Amino acid sequence: MILANEADVTRDALLVMEQTRDPRLREIMVSLVKHLHGFIRDVRLTEMEFREATAIINEIGKLSSDKHNEAVLMAGSLGASSLVCLLNNGDGGRTETSQSLLGPFWRLNSPRVENGGSIVRSDTPGEPLCVTGHVVTRSGDPVAGADVDVWHASPVGLYEHQDPEQAEMNLRGKFTTDAQGVFRFWTVRMVGYPIPTHGVVGQLLEAQGRHPYRPAHIHALIVKPGFKVLVSQVYDPSDPRIETDVQFGVTRALLGEFVRHDEDAPEAGVAAPWYSLNYTYVMEPGETILPKPPIK
Repeated sequence: MILANEADVTRDALLVMEQTRDPRLREIMVSLVKHLHGFIRDVRLTEMEFREATAIINEIGKLSSDKHNEAVLMAGSLGASSLVCLLNNGDGGRTETSQSLLGPFWRLNSPRVENGGSIVRSDTPGEPLCVTGHVVTRSGDPVAGADVDVWHASPVGLYEHQDPEQAEMNLRGKFTTDAQGVFRFWTVRMVGYPIPTHGVVGQLLEAQGRHPYRPAHIHALIVKPGFKVLVSQVYDPSDPRIETDVQFGVTRALLGEFVRHDEDAPEAGVAAPWYSLNYTYVMEPGETILPKPPIK
Protein backbone atom coordinates (compact mmCIF):
# COMPACT_ATOMS: atom_id res chain seq x y z
CA MET A 1 0.00 0.00 0.00
CA ILE A 2 2.80 2.39 -0.87
CA LEU A 3 1.10 5.23 -2.72
CA ALA A 4 2.16 6.48 -6.13
CA ASN A 5 -0.52 9.19 -6.51
CA GLU A 6 -3.80 10.49 -5.12
CA ALA A 7 -5.87 7.87 -6.94
CA ASP A 8 -4.05 5.14 -5.03
CA VAL A 9 -5.44 6.46 -1.72
CA THR A 10 -9.01 5.71 -2.72
CA ARG A 11 -8.08 2.36 -4.25
CA ASP A 12 -6.27 1.18 -1.11
CA ALA A 13 -8.91 2.53 1.29
CA LEU A 14 -11.63 0.70 -0.64
CA LEU A 15 -9.64 -2.55 -0.52
CA VAL A 16 -9.50 -2.25 3.27
CA MET A 17 -13.20 -1.37 3.59
CA GLU A 18 -14.13 -4.39 1.47
CA GLN A 19 -12.53 -6.66 4.08
CA THR A 20 -15.13 -5.62 6.70
CA ARG A 21 -16.74 -8.80 8.03
CA ASP A 22 -20.28 -7.53 8.67
CA PRO A 23 -22.06 -7.26 5.27
CA ARG A 24 -24.10 -4.15 6.13
CA LEU A 25 -21.14 -2.34 7.69
CA ARG A 26 -19.06 -3.28 4.65
CA GLU A 27 -21.70 -1.81 2.32
CA ILE A 28 -21.82 1.41 4.34
CA MET A 29 -18.05 1.86 4.65
CA VAL A 30 -17.35 1.19 0.97
CA SER A 31 -19.98 3.73 -0.05
CA LEU A 32 -18.75 6.23 2.56
CA VAL A 33 -15.18 6.12 1.25
CA LYS A 34 -16.34 6.45 -2.36
CA HIS A 35 -18.51 9.48 -1.61
CA LEU A 36 -16.15 11.11 0.89
CA HIS A 37 -13.16 10.87 -1.44
CA GLY A 38 -15.34 12.00 -4.33
CA PHE A 39 -16.50 15.01 -2.34
CA ILE A 40 -12.92 15.99 -1.47
CA ARG A 41 -11.95 15.81 -5.14
CA ASP A 42 -15.09 17.63 -6.27
CA VAL A 43 -14.50 20.70 -4.08
CA ARG A 44 -10.68 20.45 -4.19
CA LEU A 45 -10.57 20.62 -0.39
CA THR A 46 -7.52 22.52 0.85
CA GLU A 47 -5.33 21.47 3.76
CA MET A 48 -6.52 24.46 5.80
CA GLU A 49 -10.18 23.66 5.08
CA PHE A 50 -9.62 20.04 6.10
CA ARG A 51 -8.07 21.09 9.41
CA GLU A 52 -10.96 23.48 10.01
CA ALA A 53 -13.47 20.72 9.21
CA THR A 54 -11.96 18.33 11.76
CA ALA A 55 -11.95 21.13 14.33
CA ILE A 56 -15.66 21.70 13.68
CA ILE A 57 -16.39 18.00 14.27
CA ASN A 58 -14.49 18.17 17.55
CA GLU A 59 -16.40 21.29 18.55
CA ILE A 60 -19.76 19.62 17.88
CA GLY A 61 -18.79 16.89 20.33
CA LYS A 62 -17.65 19.36 22.98
CA LEU A 63 -20.92 21.30 22.74
CA SER A 64 -23.11 18.23 23.35
CA SER A 65 -24.25 17.59 26.92
CA ASP A 66 -27.12 16.10 28.95
CA LYS A 67 -29.24 19.13 27.97
CA HIS A 68 -28.05 19.87 24.44
CA ASN A 69 -27.25 17.73 21.39
CA GLU A 70 -25.34 19.73 18.79
CA ALA A 71 -24.89 16.73 16.46
CA VAL A 72 -28.64 16.13 16.18
CA LEU A 73 -29.17 19.86 15.65
CA MET A 74 -26.61 19.89 12.84
CA ALA A 75 -28.08 16.80 11.19
CA GLY A 76 -31.46 18.51 11.07
CA SER A 77 -30.00 21.77 9.78
CA LEU A 78 -28.42 19.90 6.85
CA GLY A 79 -31.65 18.08 6.00
CA ALA A 80 -30.04 14.71 6.85
CA SER A 81 -32.53 13.82 9.60
CA SER A 82 -35.54 14.36 7.34
CA LEU A 83 -33.94 12.46 4.47
CA VAL A 84 -33.27 9.39 6.65
CA CYS A 85 -36.83 9.57 8.02
CA LEU A 86 -38.53 9.82 4.63
CA LEU A 87 -36.38 7.11 3.04
CA ASN A 88 -37.30 4.66 5.81
CA ASN A 89 -41.04 5.32 6.04
CA GLY A 90 -44.05 5.82 3.81
CA ASP A 91 -43.20 2.94 1.46
CA GLY A 92 -39.61 4.06 1.04
CA GLY A 93 -40.51 7.72 0.61
CA ARG A 94 -43.17 7.16 -2.04
CA THR A 95 -46.23 7.88 0.13
CA GLU A 96 -47.12 10.27 2.93
CA THR A 97 -46.18 9.30 6.47
CA SER A 98 -46.86 10.36 10.06
CA GLN A 99 -43.18 9.81 10.86
CA SER A 100 -40.98 12.85 11.41
CA LEU A 101 -37.85 14.01 13.20
CA LEU A 102 -37.16 12.95 16.78
CA GLY A 103 -35.40 16.27 17.37
CA PRO A 104 -32.91 17.05 20.13
CA PHE A 105 -35.33 17.56 23.06
CA TRP A 106 -37.10 14.26 23.78
CA ARG A 107 -36.69 13.03 27.38
CA LEU A 108 -37.54 9.71 29.00
CA ASN A 109 -39.93 9.30 31.95
CA SER A 110 -42.51 11.96 31.18
CA PRO A 111 -45.21 12.00 33.89
CA ARG A 112 -48.23 9.78 33.29
CA VAL A 113 -51.42 11.77 32.58
CA GLU A 114 -54.99 10.50 32.32
CA ASN A 115 -56.86 11.08 29.08
CA GLY A 116 -58.44 14.55 29.18
CA GLY A 117 -55.86 15.85 31.65
CA SER A 118 -53.42 18.73 31.32
CA ILE A 119 -49.66 18.76 30.70
CA VAL A 120 -49.32 22.34 31.98
CA ARG A 121 -47.39 22.12 35.27
CA SER A 122 -46.42 25.73 35.93
CA ASP A 123 -47.68 29.21 35.13
CA THR A 124 -47.56 29.13 31.34
CA PRO A 125 -49.44 31.98 29.67
CA GLY A 126 -50.92 31.04 26.32
CA GLU A 127 -54.11 30.24 24.47
CA PRO A 128 -55.71 26.99 25.73
CA LEU A 129 -55.40 24.09 23.30
CA CYS A 130 -57.20 20.74 23.40
CA VAL A 131 -55.36 18.02 21.46
CA THR A 132 -57.12 14.83 20.35
CA GLY A 133 -54.96 12.17 18.76
CA HIS A 134 -56.31 9.16 16.88
CA VAL A 135 -53.79 6.32 16.56
CA VAL A 136 -54.61 3.86 13.78
CA THR A 137 -53.08 1.16 11.61
CA ARG A 138 -52.52 1.59 7.88
CA SER A 139 -55.96 0.02 7.32
CA GLY A 140 -57.58 2.51 9.70
CA ASP A 141 -58.14 0.19 12.67
CA PRO A 142 -57.66 1.80 16.11
CA VAL A 143 -54.49 1.01 18.04
CA ALA A 144 -55.61 0.59 21.65
CA GLY A 145 -53.22 0.51 24.60
CA ALA A 146 -50.40 2.42 22.90
CA ASP A 147 -48.12 4.60 25.05
CA VAL A 148 -47.92 8.16 23.76
CA ASP A 149 -45.21 10.61 24.84
CA VAL A 150 -45.98 14.26 23.97
CA TRP A 151 -43.85 17.37 24.40
CA HIS A 152 -43.61 20.87 22.99
CA ALA A 153 -42.03 24.26 23.59
CA SER A 154 -43.76 26.91 25.67
CA PRO A 155 -45.24 30.09 24.15
CA VAL A 156 -41.95 31.85 24.97
CA GLY A 157 -40.19 29.45 22.59
CA LEU A 158 -38.31 27.32 25.14
CA TYR A 159 -38.58 23.71 26.26
CA GLU A 160 -38.78 23.33 30.01
CA HIS A 161 -35.22 22.06 30.47
CA GLN A 162 -33.97 25.26 28.79
CA ASP A 163 -36.04 27.59 30.99
CA PRO A 164 -35.61 27.94 34.77
CA GLU A 165 -39.02 29.67 34.94
CA GLN A 166 -40.81 26.44 33.97
CA ALA A 167 -41.52 23.50 36.28
CA GLU A 168 -39.77 20.18 35.70
CA MET A 169 -41.48 18.30 32.85
CA ASN A 170 -43.78 21.23 32.03
CA LEU A 171 -45.58 20.63 28.72
CA ARG A 172 -44.58 16.95 28.68
CA GLY A 173 -46.78 13.95 29.37
CA LYS A 174 -47.39 10.27 28.70
CA PHE A 175 -50.81 8.90 27.74
CA THR A 176 -52.37 5.56 26.84
CA THR A 177 -54.78 5.28 23.93
CA ASP A 178 -58.27 4.03 24.77
CA ALA A 179 -60.22 1.25 23.05
CA GLN A 180 -60.85 3.57 20.09
CA GLY A 181 -57.14 4.40 19.79
CA VAL A 182 -57.70 7.93 21.13
CA PHE A 183 -55.71 10.07 23.55
CA ARG A 184 -56.71 13.59 24.56
CA PHE A 185 -55.19 16.37 26.67
CA TRP A 186 -55.13 20.09 27.36
CA THR A 187 -52.14 22.36 26.96
CA VAL A 188 -51.38 25.85 25.64
CA ARG A 189 -50.94 26.68 21.99
CA MET A 190 -47.31 26.47 20.99
CA VAL A 191 -45.37 29.01 18.91
CA GLY A 192 -42.39 28.85 16.59
CA TYR A 193 -39.00 29.22 18.19
CA PRO A 194 -35.31 29.60 17.32
CA ILE A 195 -33.05 26.59 17.68
CA PRO A 196 -29.93 27.11 19.85
CA THR A 197 -27.38 29.16 17.92
CA HIS A 198 -24.54 29.41 20.43
CA GLY A 199 -22.45 26.76 18.66
CA VAL A 200 -21.40 25.37 15.30
CA VAL A 201 -24.95 25.24 13.92
CA GLY A 202 -25.44 28.93 14.69
CA GLN A 203 -22.21 29.76 12.87
CA LEU A 204 -23.36 27.81 9.83
CA LEU A 205 -26.73 29.59 9.74
CA GLU A 206 -25.03 32.97 10.06
CA ALA A 207 -22.64 32.15 7.22
CA GLN A 208 -25.55 31.12 5.00
CA GLY A 209 -27.84 34.01 5.93
CA ARG A 210 -30.50 31.60 7.22
CA HIS A 211 -32.94 32.25 10.05
CA PRO A 212 -32.82 29.82 13.03
CA TYR A 213 -36.58 29.30 13.45
CA ARG A 214 -38.74 26.20 13.58
CA PRO A 215 -42.46 26.64 12.89
CA ALA A 216 -44.87 25.89 15.76
CA HIS A 217 -45.30 22.15 16.33
CA ILE A 218 -46.09 19.45 18.87
CA HIS A 219 -44.12 16.21 19.23
CA ALA A 220 -45.45 12.70 19.83
CA LEU A 221 -43.64 9.40 20.28
CA ILE A 222 -46.00 6.40 20.16
CA VAL A 223 -45.08 2.87 21.24
CA LYS A 224 -47.04 -0.38 20.88
CA PRO A 225 -45.47 -3.86 20.57
CA GLY A 226 -45.79 -5.17 17.03
CA PHE A 227 -45.47 -1.70 15.52
CA LYS A 228 -42.54 0.46 14.54
CA VAL A 229 -42.14 3.27 17.09
CA LEU A 230 -43.90 6.30 15.63
CA VAL A 231 -42.02 9.58 16.06
CA SER A 232 -44.06 12.52 14.83
CA GLN A 233 -44.40 16.30 14.78
CA VAL A 234 -47.61 18.11 13.86
CA TYR A 235 -47.19 21.64 12.56
CA ASP A 236 -49.35 24.75 12.66
CA PRO A 237 -49.81 25.82 9.01
CA SER A 238 -50.53 29.42 10.06
CA ASP A 239 -46.96 29.85 11.33
CA PRO A 240 -45.20 32.49 9.18
CA ARG A 241 -42.14 30.22 8.78
CA ILE A 242 -44.04 27.06 7.84
CA GLU A 243 -42.28 27.00 4.43
CA THR A 244 -38.77 27.73 5.74
CA ASP A 245 -38.24 25.37 8.68
CA VAL A 246 -34.55 25.52 9.61
CA GLN A 247 -34.63 21.74 10.22
CA PHE A 248 -36.44 20.80 6.96
CA GLY A 249 -39.05 18.83 8.94
CA VAL A 250 -42.41 19.97 7.52
CA THR A 251 -44.26 17.63 5.18
CA ARG A 252 -47.81 18.00 3.88
CA ALA A 253 -48.94 14.99 5.92
CA LEU A 254 -47.81 16.67 9.15
CA LEU A 255 -49.88 19.86 8.79
CA GLY A 256 -52.53 20.05 11.50
CA GLU A 257 -55.68 22.14 11.71
CA PHE A 258 -55.83 24.39 14.76
CA VAL A 259 -59.49 25.39 15.12
CA ARG A 260 -60.51 28.44 17.17
CA HIS A 261 -63.57 28.16 19.47
CA ASP A 262 -65.33 31.30 20.71
CA GLU A 263 -67.55 29.56 23.26
CA ASP A 264 -66.43 28.32 26.69
CA ALA A 265 -65.47 24.68 27.29
CA PRO A 266 -67.32 24.23 30.59
CA GLU A 267 -66.40 20.55 31.08
CA ALA A 268 -62.74 21.58 31.29
CA GLY A 269 -63.30 24.92 33.00
CA VAL A 270 -61.78 26.74 30.02
CA ALA A 271 -63.03 30.14 28.94
CA ALA A 272 -63.18 31.23 25.31
CA PRO A 273 -61.31 31.63 23.14
CA TRP A 274 -59.56 28.27 22.96
CA TYR A 275 -58.25 26.03 20.19
CA SER A 276 -58.54 22.38 19.27
CA LEU A 277 -56.33 20.10 17.22
CA ASN A 278 -57.46 16.71 15.89
CA TYR A 279 -54.82 14.60 14.20
CA THR A 280 -54.63 10.97 13.06
CA TYR A 281 -51.33 9.14 13.60
CA VAL A 282 -50.79 6.11 11.35
CA MET A 283 -48.56 3.36 12.74
CA GLU A 284 -46.62 0.91 10.58
CA PRO A 285 -46.06 -2.75 11.51
CA GLY A 286 -42.49 -3.56 12.44
CA GLU A 287 -39.95 -4.08 15.18
CA THR A 288 -40.53 -1.98 18.30
CA ILE A 289 -37.20 -0.27 19.03
CA LEU A 290 -37.22 2.77 21.30
CA PRO A 291 -34.74 5.47 20.18
CA LYS A 292 -32.00 6.63 22.51
CA PRO A 293 -32.98 9.96 24.11
CA PRO A 294 -30.81 12.82 22.77
CA ILE A 295 -30.90 14.50 26.22
CA LYS A 296 -31.43 13.32 29.81
